[in-house]
Amino acid sequence: MSFETAFAAALLDPERPAPEGLFDPEGRPAGKRYDVYRNNVVVSLTDALGVAFPVIRALVGEANFRVLARAFLAGHPPRDPRLMLWGDALPGFLETYPRVRTLGYLPDVARLEQAMRESYHAADAPAFDPAGLAALPPEKLTEATFAVAPSVRLLSSRWPALSIWRYNAEPGAPKPQMAAEDVLVSRPGFDPVARLLPTGGAAFAGALAGGAPLGAALGADGVPADFDLDAALTALLQGGAFTQTGDPS
Repeated sequence: MSFETAFAAALLDPERPAPEGLFDPEGRPAGKRYDVYRNNVVVSLTDALGVAFPVIRALVGEANFRVLARAFLAGHPPRDPRLMLWGDALPGFLETYPRVRTLGYLPDVARLEQAMRESYHAADAPAFDPAGLAALPPEKLTEATFAVAPSVRLLSSRWPALSIWRYNAEPGAPKPQMAAEDVLVSRPGFDPVARLLPTGGAAFAGALAGGAPLGAALGADGVPADFDLDAALTALLQGGAFTQTGDPS
C-alpha cells in the first residue's frame, strides 16, 4: 500500500493507526497532529452530511447521527471535491445499517431529501405554458406527450415519507398518518418543492417522463383504475414539472 493510500484510508477510519512516515517540521513523529487533522476532517464531513440530510439527523438524534455518519463515511468516502454531490448512497446504506433497522421509513425519507438536493442543482429549463395544453382538442389530449424538467424527481414510498419530512421540517405540520405516499419533487422557482401526488402518481409521471403519451401513461403499471388524473396534472403543472408538450396533430 502506497503512503498516499495509507494516509487516505486511515484518515476516514479512526480505528487505524496513523500512517508511518509522518513528521512535523522539526522532524518529530507527527501522529498526534495527524489524529487532530483526522478528527477535523471527520467532523467536517459529518456536519456536511447533516446539512444535506437535516430530517434524517433530526429523526435519529444528534448523537446517533454522528455515529451513523462515521459508519457511512468509512464505506462511502467522498469521491468528488464537490460535497454537494456526496451522500447519494445514504438511502441504500440506511436499508442495511443495523442501528436503524426498526425505522423502516428512514431510507425513503433520505431518498426524498436526496431528491430535493438533486432538484436544487439540476439544470434550468424553459417554463411550460399551460395554455398549450388547454388549446388541445379533447380527442387529442390522450395523444399529447410532455417534456419533463431536469429538476423533477419522483418517489413512490410505502411509507408517508413526505408527511414525515414535513412534520420534522415545517413547524405546525400535521402528524403523519401511516399510509403510502407518491411524491413529486420539482423546482418551480429558485428552491425545490415536494408535493403529494395521488396514488399511482409517481408511476404516471414516470411514464410521461419516459415519453409515453398521456393516454398510455394512464395505463402504466402502478396506475390504478380510479387514478385521480385532475389532481395529478394540477400537482405537475403547479410544480413546473413540464417544459413543453408535444403536438399530436
